[in-house]
Amino acid sequence: MHMADALLSPLVGLAGWAGALGLLAAASREVVRPGNEDGAGLRSIPLAGVMGAFVFSAQMLNFTIPGTGSSGHVGGGLLLAALLGPQPAFLVLSSILAIQALFFADGGLLAWGCNVLNLGLFPCFVAYPLVFWPIARGGGSGRRTLAAVLGAVVGLELGALGVVLETTFSGVAELPFNLFAGLMLPVHLVIGLVEGLATAAVLAFLARVEPNLLDEARGASGRSAVPALGISAVLAAGVFSWFASTHPDGLEWSIARVTGTEAPAMPRTPVHAWVASVQRTVAFLPDYSFGGEDAEEGEPTWPSVQAGTSTAGLAGVVATLALIGLAGVALRRVGRLREGG
Repeated sequence: MHMADALLSPLVGLAGWAGALGLLAAASREVVRPGNEDGAGLRSIPLAGVMGAFVFSAQMLNFTIPGTGSSGHVGGGLLLAALLGPQPAFLVLSSILAIQALFFADGGLLAWGCNVLNLGLFPCFVAYPLVFWPIARGGGSGRRTLAAVLGAVVGLELGALGVVLETTFSGVAELPFNLFAGLMLPVHLVIGLVEGLATAAVLAFLARVEPNLLDEARGASGRSAVPALGISAVLAAGVFSWFASTHPDGLEWSIARVTGTEAPAMPRTPVHAWVASVQRTVAFLPDYSFGGEDAEEGEPTWPSVQAGTSTAGLAGVVATLALIGLAGVALRRVGRLREGG
């Protein structure tokens, strides 16, 4: 559900940036608030970093949606919120989306703010506190599974609606609201169900590895879970990504059903031209591959055993770990300065 710049007008794109940066600032202030050692606080930089790497790699694993010719992938916002709290989760997911857009051209640079809102705001600040936690709190695995499924569906459906509204308000792509929404919402309902079950499975595993990890007080550091999550991230990015579905994702599929093409033409504006130029310059592995690796004619092969995919996945894991780690250290220092000053 990563939006491309071609779907957005400069005004809507910049408004998305403003909203995303405002939420990032508010989340950062809450994380470093003096005395906030749990709940919204950044309790464990290693756990935040490895969870970011895990979600980055998980997003590479598109799964086929039977009978549609489309695919989907997890968003990861609800899983991050369940383990880290909503504010740290939002910071982590925003970092993942920045790495994806900058280095792999996955999602547009102009669209980064809207992608942060669609994939981060709704699962972290709506689905988690209003759906997941009230159901899962104090319950066992059954209630946690129900909470994960309902929370993932709500988060993804709201995010899909956000994509439709932002595209409609932009008015640069020929995507009528009713038709576009009529495709986006059902396909992302299925994706949400799958993400919910996957989220429940990960939470069930982590609850066995470190039982206190899912407590509301968030007193556990996640030290016991970090190795398993790190190994899973490396395997998913470096190997399992070969088996990702070759079908277009839910957003691309919906666009193609309306317009006949998965990628609308880029609007001819100076802003679009500039961000496209920047992205071409910095994205050293666009589409998670070496430049000419996917240039062969014919249908894509499956599994797609390509060095470029593995290289991009592992590079993304390292970059995500590094960015979240640096941000975590900086926020922790700011928090200590506030406590002392």
